[in-house]
Amino acid sequence: MPLNSVDACLLDKLKNALPASAFKDLSPAYLEEPRGRWSGRAGVLVAPDTAEDVAKIIRLASEARVAVVPYGGGTGLVGGQIASDGPLPILLSLERMNRVRAVFETENILIAEAGAILADVHEAADKVDRLYPLTIAAKGSARVGGLLATNAGGVNVLRYGNARDLCLGLEAVLPDGQIWHGLRRLRKDNMGYDLRNLLIGSEGTLGVITAASLMLHPKPAGEGTAVMAVTSPEAALQLLSMAKDHMGEGISAFELMHRMGLDFLAETMPDVKQPFAEIPEWMVLIDIGLAKGLDPATALETLFAEGFEAGLVQDGVIAQSEAQRAELWAVRETIPEANRRIGSISSHDISVPLGAIPAFIESGTAALARLGAFRINCFGHVGDGNLHYNVFPPKGQRKEDFAAQRDAVKRAVHDEVHALGGSISAEHGVGRLKVDDLERYGDPVKLSAMRALKQALDPHGIMNPGAVLRA
Repeated sequence: MPLNSVDACLLDKLKNALPASAFKDLSPAYLEEPRGRWSGRAGVLVAPDTAEDVAKIIRLASEARVAVVPYGGGTGLVGGQIASDGPLPILLSLERMNRVRAVFETENILIAEAGAILADVHEAADKVDRLYPLTIAAKGSARVGGLLATNAGGVNVLRYGNARDLCLGLEAVLPDGQIWHGLRRLRKDNMGYDLRNLLIGSEGTLGVITAASLMLHPKPAGEGTAVMAVTSPEAALQLLSMAKDHMGEGISAFELMHRMGLDFLAETMPDVKQPFAEIPEWMVLIDIGLAKGLDPATALETLFAEGFEAGLVQDGVIAQSEAQRAELWAVRETIPEANRRIGSISSHDISVPLGAIPAFIESGTAALARLGAFRINCFGHVGDGNLHYNVFPPKGQRKEDFAAQRDAVKRAVHDEVHALGGSISAEHGVGRLKVDDLERYGDPVKLSAMRALKQALDPHGIMNPGAVLRA
């Protein structure tokens, strides 16, 4: 049965069911996505304050056969929060459900609503001398619900895991308007199917996450950061292995950066202090957190010395203060903004097995060279195999001049990823951008099971239609 647009009748029912404070003006900011690829459409913007009000909205939408598009911080990069065509949906913002409900210090658990901003969760954890380790560049605007809906990753996955690994329980509203009270604090719970992990990563297509039990961690007693110039991606992997031998689980992040990213910084953001006078071809940013009695600076110095002796490392900078740590991290964290200012033809969030990273970089570069003289900025979380492999026009030319090649570029990159047993969506989700790619590269049995689950839980197809699975 086809979906309907929001109409006057549904608006009246919503206004009767919800307080006036739940309705917001549908400003352009809610209908845009960070890369400017799409513009959204909606019939009404509602921002409820409770799970019960979310449930009322979903029930009315189900009765009227009107789509619901959940909206978090709007930072998603694959169009999951944007409905650009079809009947006008309800845009459901979780921004007013932004409270930290409770902190259980001795259990290392924090309960936050879906609209809580990630930076505020970090602050709440810090007040009890704990760490919520999931962090991304958009931490000042990304919200908990969106992070869980996309199973976000970030720079600390190597040590702490993805968003899924940092969540113990959920409160959520299902497509029929029922509230699932799964906000548990248990680390062991085998009572049937794992609905929590089904909803995490479902991108709002199976329900609306309204709150979550998040896992906290003790803060490391000592932290250290270094940037080391390495001879190649292969050398980076060997250095990672060496670091694990030395520090075990003490490695929080291990980020690979190509010189193109630093060239872009120099071109667009010259005020960002760079670590090397002469930019090396490849470098890694290493962040560690160690227990009491262990000195991070000494550990990094030892790693540098052994890496240099082995011919893996050519140069390095080890932070001597928190200010220097912040400067080194600023280089890595501002690369995405530099990319945006340059303007990519096609951006790719991919993962491959760790050992296949050098082969992918080589084969991907060769495949793109056959299409044109593109600039490639390859960087990312090499510790967990996740690379951001972004393709740009030659210097002096605009991305718009290559719009006709965008699909061919993406196809070439994704073909290489697939051939190496990788994933075309590592941490950003599928959204609407990669629906075709999921059908092309996804396992047909898994896709069949996904469609069956979608039909069972959302038989009317109202939850974020067109995201992940074709509507």
